[in-house]
Amino acid sequence: MAAWLGFGCTFGAARLITHGIRGGWLPWGNISAGRTHLHHYNFGIVTLAGVGLVAVRGDDAYVGHPGIGALYGAGSALIADEFALLLDLKDVYWAREGRISVDVSLGILSALGLYLTAVPFWHEVTEITRDHLQGRPAGAA
Repeated sequence: MAAWLGFGCTFGAARLITHGIRGGWLPWGNISAGRTHLHHYNFGIVTLAGVGLVAVRGDDAYVGHPGIGALYGAGSALIADEFALLLDLKDVYWAREGRISVDVSLGILSALGLYLTAVPFWHEVTEITRDHLQGRPAGAA
């Protein structure tokens, strides 16, 4: 759930901020290192690298922590929002071809939401079926 919320909120914020920068109604501009524009997928990669480090070497208290899940979702959203750029290695964020990034991001968000809502249902179906096959009343342990 934390990953799904992190993804959705970050995707929405990234779209809002980029439209604000492009439209000139936000008081800041693009982030650059010298003359090199840093796309937000760069920050997504760094975020996922950090989450991976916690997953591999982190304390048990952090490995399953919802904050790590939220960071995973946020990093994934930053990358998915620029999927078209990564696919063709051309900056097509505002071009017609950039629409694939929105489609991929909304597809991921929808799939995660469907998964989160369907899991309790399928767990219940599995439990009832298992109980039935073993000759126990439904819900008996």
